[in-house]
Amino acid sequence: MRVHHLQHVPFEGLGSMEAVLNRKGHRLSATHLYRGEPLPPLSAFDLLIVMGGPMGVFDEGNHPWLAPEKHLIKTAINAGKKVLGICLGAQLLADVLGAKVTRNPHREIGWFPITRAPRLTTTRFHGVFPSHADVFHWHGDTFELPDGAIPLASSAACTNQGFLYDDRILALQFHLETTPDSAALLIENGRHELDDSPFVQAEQEMLERPDRFAAINRIMTSVIDALEK
Repeated sequence: MRVHHLQHVPFEGLGSMEAVLNRKGHRLSATHLYRGEPLPPLSAFDLLIVMGGPMGVFDEGNHPWLAPEKHLIKTAINAGKKVLGICLGAQLLADVLGAKVTRNPHREIGWFPITRAPRLTTTRFHGVFPSHADVFHWHGDTFELPDGAIPLASSAACTNQGFLYDDRILALQFHLETTPDSAALLIENGRHELDDSPFVQAEQEMLERPDRFAAINRIMTSVIDALEK
């Protein structure tokens, strides 16, 4: 499988996915949008992964590459490609599918539990997500569900934690790819967002248990397994 990912900032890359995709023998390529690199043609990939970033989906004024990126995502969806969007990537998926993206009532940063929605049992992701899981979050925005999308999960701070569209477009508001190293980079670059609000954890609390990263990375491997089908 040819896998292309869109990266918005230097410190939010593939994380644990890179080693898994390489081990499985997939061909990897990337567009680093913050460097001004060109977007790929549709013929270059089978799976498009849209990563996170601190900007918002409507910040075209500061990040003019957002408009052509949205066009590529929409074109990939219409062409029948598989697409995985994470955090900002999930919000971009919601936007191009016609759903509203807004500020979330709470900033959500750190380890907080999600509860899986019940409708995944008839999809390729049946059995991938546990009914409850502690996952890593770093976001201030949220989205409504696109028409026809299946809700994925919710948390105390955020009602819509993801969705599945057409059994091949997966949006994850939370991060399953985060490793201890990539979490440290997020903290280094986003420390100004750690404001002691109800759903924002301290640095030490986010990093103190490496076993939690291993657990979410195993779920991400299962997500990739499902996308291969």
